[in-house]
Amino acid sequence: MSNDNNKFIPPHGGYQKLASYQMAEIVYDATVHFCNKHIDKRSRTHDQMVQAARSGKQNIAEGSMLSGTSKEAEIKLMGVARASLEELLNDYKDFLRVRGLPIWDKNDKRALEIRAIGKLKNKSYNSYKTYFENDSLELVVNAIICVIHQTNYLLDQQIRKLEELFIKEGGIKERMLKARLNERNINK
Repeated sequence: MSNDNNKFIPPHGGYQKLASYQMAEIVYDATVHFCNKHIDKRSRTHDQMVQAARSGKQNIAEGSMLSGTSKEAEIKLMGVARASLEELLNDYKDFLRVRGLPIWDKNDKRALEIRAIGKLKNKSYNSYKTYFENDSLELVVNAIICVIHQTNYLLDQQIRKLEELFIKEGGIKERMLKARLNERNINK
């Protein structure tokens, strides 16, 4: 192509910088730690929870890498990530419910403390370690639930933005056609 403006594959990847990916990684790490400590490793629940957390994280990475050639696939994979985290959220709520432990209201003082950590830059599992590795199952599970809610919120916003961009800019086929037509016009 004779002009950088004619490139139809935009920059893609960089998922490590996405807030949704960073939070999904924290959810994954917290889930692995939680399941290894509190759920029988041979149980289906252990495997299902870890796989749902993994799916949340990995689909964000895959969608981000595919974004250059398929906005449709990117949106779909972000939706899969969101659905996987919703499944995981329900597993944690079930864990509390069957044990007679409360699920905190989103405005509970402890939930607000955990949500405040989510607004910090450069957060990691260690930022939440005192919550995730606490002796109180109520605290541990509700803390993870708070982080899942924040991750889901970020994914919802990301999906909405991707939809808007797709409507505005189109997909690769439209960009390829535009680039081809621009090249033809230049060579006339």
